[in-house]
Amino acid sequence: MSALTLVALVGSGAAAGLLGALLGIGGGVIIIPLLVLAFGIGFKVAVASSLIAVVATSTAAGSVYVGKGLANMRLGMVLEIFTTLGGITGGLLALVIPSGVLAAVFAGMIVVTAVLMLRGKDPHSSPQKEQEAKQDSGEGHEKAGSLSGSYYDPFQRRQIHYQAKRLPFGGAISFLAGILSGMLGVGGGFIKVPAMNLGMGLPIKVAAATSNFMIGVTAVSSLFVYFSAGYVHPMIAAPVALGVTGGALFGTRIAGRVSPNLLRRILSVLLLVIAVQMVLKSLGVHFG
Repeated sequence: MSALTLVALVGSGAAAGLLGALLGIGGGVIIIPLLVLAFGIGFKVAVASSLIAVVATSTAAGSVYVGKGLANMRLGMVLEIFTTLGGITGGLLALVIPSGVLAAVFAGMIVVTAVLMLRGKDPHSSPQKEQEAKQDSGEGHEKAGSLSGSYYDPFQRRQIHYQAKRLPFGGAISFLAGILSGMLGVGGGFIKVPAMNLGMGLPIKVAAATSNFMIGVTAVSSLFVYFSAGYVHPMIAAPVALGVTGGALFGTRIAGRVSPNLLRRILSVLLLVIAVQMVLKSLGVHFG
C-alpha cells in the first residue's frame, strides 16, 4: 500500500469522524461507500473497518461530550439496553427474512424521517433574553433522578433546558435500530438521533452527543464477529481509525458553534443518501 493511499485513508477517516461527531452517526455510513467505491476495498472488509472507526468516534467524541455534560448518560444507558437486545434479535431474524425486503422498507422509513427533519423545527431554538442567558450559563449537566438536563449553547448564547419524553417510544426505536444494525450491518445513530430529537423532545446537539456515547457499545458487539472471520485488516483499519479520531475531536470543538438547524439539514441529506443506497440494495445492486 502506497504512502498516498495511507494519507487518503486518514483524510477520509477525518471527514467521516468530523460529521460523525457533529451528527452522532458514527461515520460508518460515510466510510463504507468511500472505502468500497474510492479504494476498491471489499464490502465486508469495509464494514469491519467502519466498525472500528465507529468505536474510535464514540471513544473520542463521546468522552468529550460526557465531560462537557452534553451527553445524557442516563438516557444513553437505558436506550442501549434496547439497542443490544435489538442487535441480537436482528442477527436471528437475518436467517429467515430476506435482507432486500427489509432494505426496501427501511429506505421508505428513513425518507419519511428525512422529510420530517427538514420540515420540523427544533423546539429549543427559540431566542432568549441576553440577561437570562448571562444568569444561567455554564457547562452542561444532567438533573439527578431524571432524564432531563441543560447545556449552554454558544451559537444561541443561552442555556438550553430539556426533558426527555416518551421513553417507551425511544426504547422501541432503539430496539429497531439494533435490529437493522444486526441484519444489515448499518449503524443506528442516524435513526436514534432523529428519534431523540423529534420523538423525545431532545435538542439536536444533545441527541447527537448521546448517540455518540451509545454507538461504540453496539459497534464493539458486532466487531467481534468480523474480527473472528478475518475481515479486520490493520493496514486499512488503522489509518482510517487515526483519521476518524482526529476528525471527531475537531468536531467536538466546533459543535457548540454550529447552528442546530444546519445540523438538521445535514442529517436530512445524509438520510436521503442512505435511503438511495438501501433502495439499490433491495433491487440487488451491491457495492463491491
